[in-house]
Amino acid sequence: MSSLPSAEPIRAVVHGALGRMGSEVLAALARASDMRPVGAVDLRANDDSMLLPDGSSRIPLASDLGTILERSHPQVVVDFSTAAACMAAARQCLPAGVPLVAGTTGLSDRDLAELDRLARERGVGVVVAPNFALGAVLLLHLAKQAARFFDYAELIEAHHEAKIDAPSGTALAIARAMLEARGRPFTRNEPEKEPLAGTRGGAMQGLSIHAMRMPGRQAHHEVVLGTAGQTLSLRHDVISRECYMPGVLMAVRQVLQCRGLVLGLDKLMGLS
Repeated sequence: MSSLPSAEPIRAVVHGALGRMGSEVLAALARASDMRPVGAVDLRANDDSMLLPDGSSRIPLASDLGTILERSHPQVVVDFSTAAACMAAARQCLPAGVPLVAGTTGLSDRDLAELDRLARERGVGVVVAPNFALGAVLLLHLAKQAARFFDYAELIEAHHEAKIDAPSGTALAIARAMLEARGRPFTRNEPEKEPLAGTRGGAMQGLSIHAMRMPGRQAHHEVVLGTAGQTLSLRHDVISRECYMPGVLMAVRQVLQCRGLVLGLDKLMGLS
């Protein structure tokens, strides 16, 4: 799937624009020569405009997406908010014929089905990606391929100390994808003695998962596979939130040619 060339920049609105990811998206849109941020939405908006992160210009700002749709006439809405806010935004932009790119997590199967229905009714696209980091998507893809050929597997992930869940959602997605591709459990060493309980990590059908939480980490995922006489390591590190922007920009370009729901960046990358 590829985007069509356009003489005019793609007009984009960011929903959740005052959050950390929203600010990063606005900056990336402003840097891209084929895109132009034309509006911002955030519940915390207390002004009717905001300065772009690069200081180049001001764009309309509101707490309600409907207001910005009327003022800015965007071609795409990019959402990094909450599941409830994302669905509320979708019920405004999709019936209006404006495609949606969503990086919000926590959407249920029912939510996804509604997004697909709303998009198909108007013949527009929705891209929902749990992870926009190209390297993380490739890590999952490669781990799936390797899982079929190795008997043992361990997954190590590390995040900042304030992360509330362990293991990470990405780690669980990698583990599930590996097990689905393999079609059977991995072999797991069960020690005869365990002086300190839990040191082998959590287990999912023989795949051990270890979670680290400490300052200085953004996101780290490493898959280590082993079989007779060899090991294979696959690793991805997030250094800053900037890593998500190439994937977001790819989705903004390609959603214009989509119809209905596209779930996962791997579909846009031609990996599945």
